Amino acid sequence: MTDELPVEDGGFVSIDLELPDDPDQAVDMLIAELSDARTAAESHLDDLKRVAADFENYRKRANREREEIMIRASERLVTDLLPVLDSLEAALAAEVDGGVRLLVGVRNTQQQMLDILTAHGLEPITAQGQPFDPNLHEAISGGGDGHLVVVAEVRRGYSFNGRVIRPALVQVAAEDLSEGD
Repeated sequence: MTDELPVEDGGFVSIDLELPDDPDQAVDMLIAELSDARTAAESHLDDLKRVAADFENYRKRANREREEIMIRASERLVTDLLPVLDSLEAALAAEVDGGVRLLVGVRNTQQQMLDILTAHGLEPITAQGQPFDPNLHEAISGGGDGHLVVVAEVRRGYSFNGRVIRPALVQVAAEDLSEGD
């Protein structure tokens, strides 16, 4: 049975209780119901606080794990680059014999660094003689009408794991399609 109880604003609130006819028993029953409702509300509030704390702990743990992954990835690259640093130090310490040994040492070091970076996903972008591609090349001079080709590479471009991280700086010129026809 549903009863209606008066509330402070002059209205009524419906309750899904069967109240006894005795007013004292009805009040005792309502006080017991109110106490149960408060206990249930406090329990739900505690659950909500516990879930919020668990989520905050999860967020902090995820941030720590992400930072740890970034540190380990950087550490691996730095560790792989240490032989390059050793080679540079050896090249600089080499006796000067007209600069030949130094030049050979620097070239070997450059190749060593490229090999390491390639193993980590770096790829040089081919530019010289290629059709101009604004996704891979950044033209700094030249131009013309028609089909453009790269005539000079000013600075090498690179992609990392398939994504261009620095386009090649190039000079371009219009290709003469009638040549060789």
